[in-house]
Amino acid sequence: MSIIIMAGAGVFLWKANIGTVNIPDKASIAETENAAANSNTVSSLPGFILPAGFSLNIFAKNVPDARVIEMDPKGRILVSEPSEGKIVALIDKDNNHISDEQKILASGLNRPHGMAFNCNNVAGQCFLYVAENDALLRFSYDADTPALGNKEKLMSIGSSPNNHHFTRSLLFLPSPNEDTLLISVGSSCNVCHETDPDNATILSYNIKTGKKEVYAKGLRNAVFMTLNPVSGKVFATEMGRDNVGDNIPPDEINIIEKKNDQPQNYGWPICYGKNIHDTQFDKNTYIRNPCMAPFETPSFIDLQAHSAPLGLSFIPEEGWGEEYWHNLLVAYHGSWNRTSPTGYKIVRIKMNSKGEYLGTEDFITGWLTKGGKKTGRPVDIKVFPGGVAYISDDESGVIYKLTAR
Repeated sequence: MSIIIMAGAGVFLWKANIGTVNIPDKASIAETENAAANSNTVSSLPGFILPAGFSLNIFAKNVPDARVIEMDPKGRILVSEPSEGKIVALIDKDNNHISDEQKILASGLNRPHGMAFNCNNVAGQCFLYVAENDALLRFSYDADTPALGNKEKLMSIGSSPNNHHFTRSLLFLPSPNEDTLLISVGSSCNVCHETDPDNATILSYNIKTGKKEVYAKGLRNAVFMTLNPVSGKVFATEMGRDNVGDNIPPDEINIIEKKNDQPQNYGWPICYGKNIHDTQFDKNTYIRNPCMAPFETPSFIDLQAHSAPLGLSFIPEEGWGEEYWHNLLVAYHGSWNRTSPTGYKIVRIKMNSKGEYLGTEDFITGWLTKGGKKTGRPVDIKVFPGGVAYISDDESGVIYKLTAR
């Protein structure tokens, strides 16, 4: 199924502050769009620094605990609100690049987080899969309305009242494994030896057979996943443990794959980064380094410790400058206890067409001021053709729209 997104940019005036982030007043839109007709520039939110040729504006406000972003077959943005127990659709009725209606599609859920559409079945039906804290759900989806119906619980997911990481995210594998749905399940603790086999893993669930198994293990909190559109490989962000120091262990980006049809071990709780042994936690004595290959799989990229990487999305070719092709944008949620705060930004992971890592640089900053004030926390980022991306902010409760102009 192809989704074509027609994207444009408008000039807006900004009123009603959330911290230092200004929220658009829709009453002023008509006036400012008339002014845009005689202008070659596009306004962007004050306080943010972006690369030349991009603007950042607010698509929706009053979206409490905005986390995962998903686009439906009609081009609407859906957002999960775990603390509210809701899935909402953000509707832009007049196509002015600002949501003017929020429709609650589901409520009363148990901390819903991940979402994934499957609309490529023979019957022509469309389903929305939702990951609660303790269960995988499936709803029938009416894209014309929009509306959810026929709620089904497909499987339980291990959880407990004191889970350290309660968010679960979803991702379908590409063809020929399109019936396989991946479910990331974080650890129940900061660092420990798990007793529940679901924890600190990425699970797989076959939507045709109902078979559940461990797809990858040794992942402390691989909160978000995405597909490399060229290689079809799964990339996941991973948060390192706390209370070791300001600069270790690194946060990570991992390439998640099976080898010889066996799940790989990515190291946690005894290894991190490029197969570094966590001797502060693991006091055992070994004949050889327990973190050496083939026992553990090293990270693909090490990131600044405590950046808290969450959403990640590859940049497509259509509508984006060639210098951005094959690159990855990653949302850093930001540190909570580092001596000097870090993160609170979107970074660009430079990669070439072969998937080789070339370096990391800031792409959007402004959620952390020079004085150390936090104005929000970016969570998910979804990049689309047409030079458009959406970013969720769970602290400010807004959805940003990034536009290439």
